[in-house]
Amino acid sequence: MKYLIAGLGNIGSEYAETRHNIGFKILDALAGASNSFFTTDRYASVCEVRHKGKTFVLIKPSTYMNLSGNAVRYWLQQEKIDVGQLMVITDDLALPYGKIRIRQRGSDGGHNGLKHIQQILGSDQYIRMRFGVGNAFSKGHQVDYVLGEWNAEEKEHLDAHIKKCMDAVFSFGHIGIERTMNFFNTK
Repeated sequence: MKYLIAGLGNIGSEYAETRHNIGFKILDALAGASNSFFTTDRYASVCEVRHKGKTFVLIKPSTYMNLSGNAVRYWLQQEKIDVGQLMVITDDLALPYGKIRIRQRGSDGGHNGLKHIQQILGSDQYIRMRFGVGNAFSKGHQVDYVLGEWNAEEKEHLDAHIKKCMDAVFSFGHIGIERTMNFFNTK
């Protein structure tokens, strides 16, 4: 069985270490741990990872965050993957730093990447993993915060949080979404 894992972020070196690019960072870690490499393709950088008999197609959309739905739709069709086998990974201001929340469906929560995916797919019935980036910003500085780089304390724990996300992706493929949510949403 194949799974499409879409990590959201913005292309360009100026965004590489920002909170908004956590989706890209998690996929880079998944690829690196599997000695796999991304190649540039239509709408995204793409990589295929095999893990215990399952295939995970990783995409980092090259469409910028606000147009992520184009890449997701294209790669679902290209790889003939059902929307139920899609997981989108994104940042979330409403969650404390490092906390992850996995859901099978739901609102976009004001996240422009998720909003576009829902618009393009015509559904909110896809799995999403939200990575908490916290909300340590003053009023009116939300954009500066998410497009800002990790602070020293966040960097110190980032690898451990990314490892937890990697485990959650593989868990989704191997034991299903219900058990994955039960395990990782309670950590």
